[in-house]
Amino acid sequence: MLEQRRLGRTGHESSVVAFGSAALKACDQATANRAIEAALAAGVNHFDVAPGYGEAELRLGPWMGRIRERIFLGCKTKERTKEGARAELHRSLERLRTDRLDLYQLHAVRRLDELDACTRPGGALEALIEARDEGLVRYLGITGHTHDAPATHAEALRRFDFDTPN
Repeated sequence: MLEQRRLGRTGHESSVVAFGSAALKACDQATANRAIEAALAAGVNHFDVAPGYGEAELRLGPWMGRIRERIFLGCKTKERTKEGARAELHRSLERLRTDRLDLYQLHAVRRLDELDACTRPGGALEALIEARDEGLVRYLGITGHTHDAPATHAEALRRFDFDTPN
């Protein structure tokens, strides 16, 4: 069984290896099934997906009826407006065949101008907060992948109390 660690303030004990479903971006369902089975057999209990990962949501969807209660499911949005993030969340839920996510994150927030877009009135953060309040998601986070991301995320934490800053 894989080692597990507490994920941010969620209280969830996530496997130290998460299933990054970007690998399912362009594969067929049979290949996806083998990858998902291998991850589960290895003790992976944290699955991460995003709309930008091609067909990944559609490849995970058929599994949700069997594994949803056993996994921590995280998804992300690169949308920066409330309307865009809300629409993308509902599309992801439909494609994943689930009624909720454990974690929904503002994805690839690298620079302050991107953070400003997400946190201004009518920004994506409003959609995330509403989704949490409606029970569609449990926790909120932020991700980024550049040298500017740490400073941007420090500022993000001054603006909002994220559960899982990346």
